[in-house]
Amino acid sequence: MTYSKEELKELQKVNLEMAKHFVSFCKQNKLLCYFTGGGCIGTVRNQGFIPWDDDLDFFMPRDDYNKLFELWKNTALNDRYAISKVNKLCFDGNQFITIRDTSTTMIKPYQKDLDIVQGVNLDIFPLDGCPDNKFLFMIQTLFAKINALYWTGHIPVNHGKIVKWAGTLLLAIIPSFKMRYNIGAFAEKQMSKYPFSKCKYVRDLCAGPAYMYKKYPRRAFNEAIWLPFEDTEMPVPKGYDEFLKVAFGDYMQLPPEEKRVSHHDCIFLDTHNSYKEYKGIYYCK
Repeated sequence: MTYSKEELKELQKVNLEMAKHFVSFCKQNKLLCYFTGGGCIGTVRNQGFIPWDDDLDFFMPRDDYNKLFELWKNTALNDRYAISKVNKLCFDGNQFITIRDTSTTMIKPYQKDLDIVQGVNLDIFPLDGCPDNKFLFMIQTLFAKINALYWTGHIPVNHGKIVKWAGTLLLAIIPSFKMRYNIGAFAEKQMSKYPFSKCKYVRDLCAGPAYMYKKYPRRAFNEAIWLPFEDTEMPVPKGYDEFLKVAFGDYMQLPPEEKRVSHHDCIFLDTHNSYKEYKGIYYCK
């Protein structure tokens, strides 16, 4: 679907409210978090949302990321903003943590057959330490790809016939979700074994192939600074300029007009009613 101006405005409103709760929770529990992606660019360039952006994403160092899941799921916040991460009993099609507003509906194509919370989401990505050795760098990348394949069940597109063939074969020979989860869990342990605090560079290994090979100076992420965003302030990496230049190049330059569009697929959106009303209609048909 394509959002109307009103729908996009309402979606951004929900995203911002979720982000406020998330950041407040992290602050209370002394967890380090900061905007990444469009939220970070929007903070620096627009002091708010990029006008056409449809979501907000956060980075967290791996240790804080792991603590987040255990802390959040045991709080009252989890009733309204449900936290989700693939585990032995739950497949949600993502490699990373998401937090979802249970009072809303946002159904994505790859989740339309899943009986999960289908609300507007925040995506939370871990930052992992990056080994200096080039061989170990590639081994870490390999484990990240294995983790992504078996935890999402998605075969990367636009990466050639060999990648498509290999991904299809690897999924076919491991049809059991339990086995896929266990392989993915082992791969996650291997790709995250380099301590964030002891590495010169860090990596985002869960946001997809476009960013998987990039590495960022750890000093850029040692702490967060607070900058104006819409009607509040939000945390961004202290070294946001270093990070954004590596990730996006000249991030202050606006993209061509034809690319100023929302970039996430959505089957159905309702920011005022719970996803529960649409089970059997737009998902789990």
